[in-house]
Amino acid sequence: MRHTPSFLMTDPEEVKRLVRQHPWATFVSPASTGLVASHYPVMVEDGDGITLVSHVGRPDETLHELGRHEILVIVQGPHDYVSPSWYPPGELVPTWNHVTAHLYGTPEILSDDENYAVLARLTDYFEHDRPGGRSLDEDEEGTRRIAKGTVGLRLRVTRFDARAKLSQNKPPTVAQDVIAHLEPTNPALADEMRRVHGH
Repeated sequence: MRHTPSFLMTDPEEVKRLVRQHPWATFVSPASTGLVASHYPVMVEDGDGITLVSHVGRPDETLHELGRHEILVIVQGPHDYVSPSWYPPGELVPTWNHVTAHLYGTPEILSDDENYAVLARLTDYFEHDRPGGRSLDEDEEGTRRIAKGTVGLRLRVTRFDARAKLSQNKPPTVAQDVIAHLEPTNPALADEMRRVHGH
């Protein structure tokens, strides 16, 4: 990503927050056959540093050559077009506000039991606040059989490059106008802007 110091997100806790709120990630691998990309949910494990757990469907673990090299995991938070019509007269250049993280590391392949535990936690995470939410342990024998079609992984992030580009380069009054325009259609991005602008 473009290196703009005022947009850098360097706090690992902020990156973890982003992943928890936006767990749908893009996995990119420099496989021997060329670049490979897939999309899967990720979860942050508790502890120091940033560690992600996830799974891929077979045969993605072969296509990505998981465990043989570093991969890139991209997490995209809220984002949107920012019109220059929201700026003072005379400003004509639009932009795109976003919160994005690039996470790097070499994945570790999980055992079948670890993978099942991750799948169960992932399911519970997304089901916990849904009416009539389901759990894999309702039919452990059946769900373990289905889980064999997946491969679990743990990624200890060795480095990350993250940006929160949220109009920090604009005067406070302009940033407030951008927030007001985004609020009706993209409240999540408006909330991120409020966080960085102290409102």
